[in-house]
Amino acid sequence: MKYILTFLFMALVSQSSLAQYLNQKKSTGPGALFFSWGYNRSVYTPSNIRFIGPGYDFKLKGVEATDRPSTDINEYVNFNSFTVPQFDVRVGYNFKRNWAVSLGYEHMKYVMKHGPTYYLSGTLSPGIDLGNGWSGTYSGDSVTTNENTFHYENTNGMNYINVQLTNVFKVYQTEKGRFALTTMMGVGAGPILSYNDFAFAGEKSMETVSLSGIGASGHFGLRAEFFKHVFVAANLQGGFIGQYRVKTRPNDYDSHAKQAFLYGQRDIVVGALFYLQQKDKCNSCPNW
Repeated sequence: MKYILTFLFMALVSQSSLAQYLNQKKSTGPGALFFSWGYNRSVYTPSNIRFIGPGYDFKLKGVEATDRPSTDINEYVNFNSFTVPQFDVRVGYNFKRNWAVSLGYEHMKYVMKHGPTYYLSGTLSPGIDLGNGWSGTYSGDSVTTNENTFHYENTNGMNYINVQLTNVFKVYQTEKGRFALTTMMGVGAGPILSYNDFAFAGEKSMETVSLSGIGASGHFGLRAEFFKHVFVAANLQGGFIGQYRVKTRPNDYDSHAKQAFLYGQRDIVVGALFYLQQKDKCNSCPNW
């Protein structure tokens, strides 16, 4: 009988300790691990793009660009195409109270607009560009472009691979912790992986891959957490992208473009929270 009572006592104590530990789970505390997936929209400032290759070195000034969101809802839910739209994926870890570090892959799309007037400067050898008739030396001449004869885009895409340092701060939580609101604010930086499409001089090259430059950004978001393990977050981000060598022809290293611009992005993501052992050196739940 005493063995049965001892067993029941130990089970009760263990259950109580486990319940206390579970209640101590903190999404803003050290040991919290998170993963998110979602989709973004982005805007870009006008930029000056310089194009360099055999027989030409010219710049188009004031180039405008837009993103390209997917309009087919099936692409968002189909396993074979859910990475086609402009997506964000991120994994992060709270290394101390209220501070997290994360690694993200932000798939943005950059598409040159046609219709606005641009300004052409530089030199093109005779016979290089029969489609637009650009030949000789230019110094700020106004031109319009046609997508069939000249086009530049990164739609597979302009991928920002970044590390973020984020302050995570809980602004609200229900008594039992079934719902909470957390703010996220910080900075990030990392390389740009470009998949470039370029139509010029009667030749169209698709998805030419290059590590084209770097980005730096700041971000702010609001995360709604449910039952301490699931969340939905809305984020705003803005920063600088410098593409210093976008490869434009797959078989010609010297053919490239370069530009710099500012961008803004908004996204909505869903994610999950996991908790590694959130205990102090005395092996007890911390009192945050």
